[in-house]
Formats: sequence, C-alpha cells, structure tokens
Amino acid sequence: MPSFTVNPHRFDPYKNFKFRVKWDGRYVAGVSRVTPLRRRTQVVAHREGADASVQRRSPGVTSFEPITLERGRTHDVEFEQWANKVWNFGAGLGSEASLRDFRKDIAIELMNEAGQVVMAFHVFRCWPSEYTALGELAANAGAVAFESLTLEHEGWERDREVKEPEEPSFNEPPG
Repeated sequence: MPSFTVNPHRFDPYKNFKFRVKWDGRYVAGVSRVTPLRRRTQVVAHREGADASVQRRSPGVTSFEPITLERGRTHDVEFEQWANKVWNFGAGLGSEASLRDFRKDIAIELMNEAGQVVMAFHVFRCWPSEYTALGELAANAGAVAFESLTLEHEGWERDREVKEPEEPSFNEPPG
C-alpha cells in the first residue's frame, strides 16, 4: 500500500517546518517551534500467586506530556494574556486567576511544501503552566529573542476530517 493515497507519486514524508497553531478561532502569529505531541501509558505489572514466575502486563493510566510553543518576541500579547489568566501579578488577593476561561482548545495544523493543510490535531483543555516572557539574551550572539508558553492539556486527537489534498503540479500549463 502506498504511503500517500491521493498523491501516489509522492515519496518523501512531510517536513516539520510548515505548520500553524490556532486558538480562539484565529491563527497565532509567529509560532516557530512546537514540541512533540506525546502520550504515555503506564505499564501495570501483575501476577497471581499460583502463576508461573512471570509477570503479566496491562495498560494503566495514560498521561499527556505538556506542549511548548515558542516564537520570536514581538509586541503581540497573546501568550502573555493567556498566561495571565492562570496567574496575574498584582491582580489582588483571590483574583490572581481567571477560573472561568483559563482553559482553551487549540489546533495544530501540518502543511505540505505547497502550504496545503495535510493533517491537523486538536488539543483539549490546555492551560499555561509556564510562560517565558523573554528568553536568554547574549550580547555576542546574533539570534532572535524568544518567548515561550508551555501548555498542560488533557489529550489530543487527530482531526479525521482533514484529508490528504491533491498536490499541485507546477509543470502543467495554466488553464
């Protein structure tokens, strides 16, 4: 079976450098790095006293690792505003957190080289557990200043409605 059903001529897997992140119905500007979507299921070892001297194994509790979003520092305040919903310095005793709307669902879209969305994942009930307002600064480096947001969440699933698109051919005459 071919790896690509709509584009059987395609041999190369998708690259990791074309993607978008979306929350609150709009794309988040400037995200340049997203850590992996990873889940782990504990292994529960057990045996009965009369069993042979071998353990049986079964799945236990599943947990989802946090996701970190990183982007170059600009005047866009989306990361900071969301982080402030979890804890806002100077908001006053008892009002440091916004319990009503500190969780959000986000979407992560992977695109092919032509910019077509080829796959999407929905991440559920995210909330910021760590916010870096300004990454490392170094006078002798020629790099971009970064900010980052680490999101705890309660799981993710692939959006099965996003299908493999037919990839354009640039060798065909327009018409």
